[in-house]
Amino acid sequence: MRNILIIGGSKGIGSAILLQQLETNRVFNISRSAPKLTHPNLTHFGLDVLKDELPDIAEVDALIYCPGSITLKPISNLSVDDFRNDFEINVIGAVKAIQKYLPVLKRGDEPSIVLFSTVAVKLGMPFHASIATAKAGVEGLTKNLGAELATVVRVNAIAPTITDTSLSASILRNDRMKENMIDRHPMKSYLKPEEVANMVDFLISEKANSISGQIFEMDYGLVTFKI
Repeated sequence: MRNILIIGGSKGIGSAILLQQLETNRVFNISRSAPKLTHPNLTHFGLDVLKDELPDIAEVDALIYCPGSITLKPISNLSVDDFRNDFEINVIGAVKAIQKYLPVLKRGDEPSIVLFSTVAVKLGMPFHASIATAKAGVEGLTKNLGAELATVVRVNAIAPTITDTSLSASILRNDRMKENMIDRHPMKSYLKPEEVANMVDFLISEKANSISGQIFEMDYGLVTFKI
């Protein structure tokens, strides 16, 4: 049984990852709200990763940082605080967690870190300037930290297209908008949280021991294909 630390495991993609990892592993979750379940393998710490001191955890084999944001506005409507807040949530929170738990991770069983970007970094999408700028920072962190820790801890990131979670509820708020989103993707679908959880499970496993510093686009062809 391995020790999996999830930051933001109470909702959306984080919740799907937590549910999957609880099947075989010991899971520590840090989030402001508690997961909607209890389990003998689950330890929850209710706190804000940006504001509060992170708890000491004796053993960590994988760190998965899930918090994110979707700030979609024209550049003229984006404030400096919008950019700052997105950067804090997506980059600074991840850095804070990594710095806290890296000494423990280095002693872990096949240790790895998984972060989250977005397809908007590579694709270029209207109204995504703030969140794409922040997630570009995540991708830079992934590659450069992966190089720094190459012999010790693997570091990878997933860049999902829109995923059916509460964070994207306003974008998928009715059947017409869901159909439009399906039609935008060359493979005619968008992501479910469980699909992303499966990729995380692979990346933190020994099956991915040769993989570090990579950004994995889960995009149903949105970035790669033009059909």
